[in-house]
Amino acid sequence: MNTYRVAIVGTGGIAAVHAANLARTDNRAQLVAACDVDEARLRVFCDEHGISGRYGTLTELLAEVKPDIVHLCTPPMMHIDQAIECLESGAHVLSEKPPALSLADFDRLETAQAKSGAEFSCVFQHRFGDASAAARKLIGGAGFGRPLVARCDTLWYRPDEYFELPWRGTWKAEGGGPTMGHGIHQFDLLLHLLGPWEEVVAIASRQARATSTEDLSAALVRFENGATATVINSLLSPRETSDIRIDCEFATIELSHLYGYGTKDWTITAAPGHEQDVIGAWEAEVLERGSGHSAQFLAMYDALDAGLPLPAGADSARQTLEFAAAIYASAFTGRPVRRGDIVPGHPFYDGMDGDGLGTRVLAATATAHA
Repeated sequence: MNTYRVAIVGTGGIAAVHAANLARTDNRAQLVAACDVDEARLRVFCDEHGISGRYGTLTELLAEVKPDIVHLCTPPMMHIDQAIECLESGAHVLSEKPPALSLADFDRLETAQAKSGAEFSCVFQHRFGDASAAARKLIGGAGFGRPLVARCDTLWYRPDEYFELPWRGTWKAEGGGPTMGHGIHQFDLLLHLLGPWEEVVAIASRQARATSTEDLSAALVRFENGATATVINSLLSPRETSDIRIDCEFATIELSHLYGYGTKDWTITAAPGHEQDVIGAWEAEVLERGSGHSAQFLAMYDALDAGLPLPAGADSARQTLEFAAAIYASAFTGRPVRRGDIVPGHPFYDGMDGDGLGTRVLAATATAHA
């Protein structure tokens, strides 16, 4: 097993999560450098985590350190340009969500990856718990049967003070509201479990928060395998919870947690007469590791060791980003959106706001509700 030289760009709150989880990878990673425009914040972060390489710009860091992997922990509007710079330097990228603010920006990665051979991966840590792997394996199999009905709820609460940072709650800096910045983890897991989505019908509104984006979205989704799901993304819910429920022919799989899950957060219910097959299949799986950044880091290192594509790589991250774009496009046009509809020339290809349409629709609905 190789040890990989890692650098972190951006030293805010999520960077501390990355650093702490890198320390849990059994010496598979060496945190060699960090970068931030805020010199004081960079110094405190590096002192706390014992990092010797300290840089004010990403360009300097890449030139002097030449890391194997760069973790992007910067605000969303910076992710794609930084990712491309890292890839062009030959460093693999692990970017916090969202991977880009638009499909147009995201598709710029293809050229950068092809030229350098380095790869992009997005932080979708909920895919990497043991129970998630077991559920993905069993859904659609003989024991559980094909998936029929599902729901996916990210019901979180963010008060007005949360949006005091000038880049939060804006299309230009975050690319959207809870659909892009909060619910994306949970519906990424839904897509991971159920496979390709086919069509979305959605609504979005600004119910209470003083933002330019939505603070609530709700979607009805049809999947290629025939399953139908509802997806709700909210920042208005005082009792916070993240939930997925998938009803298959012979089993119901449920996950209820907040920000991260363990095996105990999953519940399996068998249809009458199918208890032995369903419970037996679930209990036969190895169910030890919960979700989390370190689980994804280790999966990334294993892939690099084996010369395999990175997990949560560009292709699957794009499917999740396209799903978010489809929610916005359907909500603001009032029409269903199919996977593959949003291509160059489509108003929602270049931005989740649809060239200002989202802003106008949300302003009208907010006025009507006032």
